[in-house]
Amino acid sequence: MALTTTPLLGLAALGRLPEQCRPLIRPGDVAAGIVHIGLGAFHRAHQAVYTEEAIAAAGGDWGIVGVAPRSASIIADLAAQDRLFSVTTMSGASAGTRVVGALAGLRHAAADPGAVVALLADPAVRVVTLTVTEKGYRLDPATGRLAVDAELLADLTTARPPATVPGLLVRGLLARYRADSGPLAVVSCDNLPSNGRRLHGLVDQARVLVPGATGAFGDWLRDSVTFPGTMVDRIVPASTPESLARAASALGARDLSGVHGEPYRHWVIEDRFPGGRPAWELAGAVLTGDAGPWERLKLRTLNGVHSAIAYLGAVAGRETIAAALEIPGMRAAMARFVAEDVAGSLRPPPGVSVVGYGDLVLDRFADPAIAHRTRQVAMDGTQKLPQRVLHTIVDRRAAGASPRWAALVVAAWMRYAQGVADDGRVLPLDDPLAGEIRERLAAAGPAPARVAEALFGLDAVFPAALAADDTVRALVVDWLTELDRHGVEATLAGAA
Repeated sequence: MALTTTPLLGLAALGRLPEQCRPLIRPGDVAAGIVHIGLGAFHRAHQAVYTEEAIAAAGGDWGIVGVAPRSASIIADLAAQDRLFSVTTMSGASAGTRVVGALAGLRHAAADPGAVVALLADPAVRVVTLTVTEKGYRLDPATGRLAVDAELLADLTTARPPATVPGLLVRGLLARYRADSGPLAVVSCDNLPSNGRRLHGLVDQARVLVPGATGAFGDWLRDSVTFPGTMVDRIVPASTPESLARAASALGARDLSGVHGEPYRHWVIEDRFPGGRPAWELAGAVLTGDAGPWERLKLRTLNGVHSAIAYLGAVAGRETIAAALEIPGMRAAMARFVAEDVAGSLRPPPGVSVVGYGDLVLDRFADPAIAHRTRQVAMDGTQKLPQRVLHTIVDRRAAGASPRWAALVVAAWMRYAQGVADDGRVLPLDDPLAGEIRERLAAAGPAPARVAEALFGLDAVFPAALAADDTVRALVVDWLTELDRHGVEATLAGAA
């Protein structure tokens, strides 16, 4: 199918779509009740799908106003398609595409932050959800404290339009308080430990910096706003020309904003919504009083293994996670990481085996239809490493254990951060601390012990006690030496 001559997806094209591809609801038929900040591929393939299915099952004015903090192109593409987009569910055995109509509106925060603040104050909006990645919250990865820089301070202390996610959120909550617009749930759907509590702490830390934010505002936040914790799970790779062509073939229409993901999906939500919520449980979500066990299981097992395979695979020259998992010894090393380090660091949800969950994760990662690029997963390592790996190490050390396999993941990140693959190709360092990492590595030189010394000095990543732990340092240096001398493939082949 020639994409240039294929009609664009939109309301006018719905009648021509195959029946199984049509949306469950149409944009505009359901009023907005949710604002979502972070209109990326994951939200479109996860929360938007759950929400549309919940509305179709039980009704309610729970349409989503999607807010893109920075990217104008996603807003333009979705607007051109009447806010419709498709989700293709792919596995090695099959693929199916369906259009989603859950978006009731679109906003570009960078162009009109005032409109987003007004939305957050709108009494019709009763839920705010976020997928802004770890770095969007501006929390110190090591401490979890809000990192207040000049930009955020200007958002909180001046009348200028807010430019950061925390600034936007706090200004919107203050506007809602002043308008007496009713209760609200603010829901982080990002991979942060205790994401609800961390988001609540962020708001509390930021609000005290706002002039005129009186004690009454704090009382209102305590009494009227909840911050439910969540665990979200679905592998959603970046869209490619091939994935968009596959969607166009299924639909008979071009989709500029199509996304694709694996069949597996999971959403665990703490059920604290003072203004009501969609019937997400009818779409398969798990409503609970405590998402913590699920969140820790996923962060340390799925996300920790994902990062490990990404660093090792990228250094070994593998383009995708599935290809990296085929390296001899990789799956065995990851299974031992889960069984010997992760499993002893947490208490899983009732009835769940950490080792069994880890085996399922590895099976999901092995699906070649989900071409998740190693370099994409390896981005923002300093923001991800603490919750995905370092917390496991800290807990295992507190129990007197020597977390050998978790130390391999840290060494793999350090080897990746050096910027050269085993075959000599350049590896991009896409990280908020890239400048400091490069400076430290340049001063340290190539010796593994010096590299480890330099990077353990990143106090925004490594807690002081962990950085000073001789056992952990020795384990990491041993692995880094092996990776440096022999490369990833030989190291893994001889390790497990």
